[in-house]
Amino acid sequence: MSVFPSTKRHDEAGDLALLDQYRQSGDLAVLGKLYKPYMGLVYGVCLKYLKDEELCKDAVMQIFEELVTKAGKHDIKQFRPWLYVLARNHCLMQLRSGKKMDVINLDDVMENNIIMHPDTEDKEETLTALERCMDKLPAAQKQSVDMFYYNDKCYKEIADETGYSLNEVKSYIQNGKRNLKICLEKNGGR
Repeated sequence: MSVFPSTKRHDEAGDLALLDQYRQSGDLAVLGKLYKPYMGLVYGVCLKYLKDEELCKDAVMQIFEELVTKAGKHDIKQFRPWLYVLARNHCLMQLRSGKKMDVINLDDVMENNIIMHPDTEDKEETLTALERCMDKLPAAQKQSVDMFYYNDKCYKEIADETGYSLNEVKSYIQNGKRNLKICLEKNGGR
């Protein structure tokens, strides 16, 4: 069962009235009132494409952030279908960028390090190398990677606790993982 409410009754006229009110006032509470009934729809679209509950929860919030700017720029005649397309496109972009970035799991990094250095049979040595590489990361990357992998925080929680935007958090984690892999491949983090 979704953690987001589902749309009970579709009221296109009410949606367009709220959209106009948001455009005139810029009040995020109005935009939130418009978006809230559709969070279940957006979550469902994201789940269809991303197939990961935590990523979908983050995507629902990221799509709201997109909505903040895009709702004022686009000529929206029917909000619900427009939002569906926005959510779908967001997910497709996530999938495309994930393939380009070659997202790396820290577990995979450690396994690859062991495979690439067969002399290293001691996992403790690998963990020590990982710690050395973590210490070499820029502060924002280190903090974001640490919170995501070691404290099981989602992007939204990291953003709330650090003050970084969701996009910054995502970028710090992806770049941090890439930098860890490079560091471990070079010489075990020395």
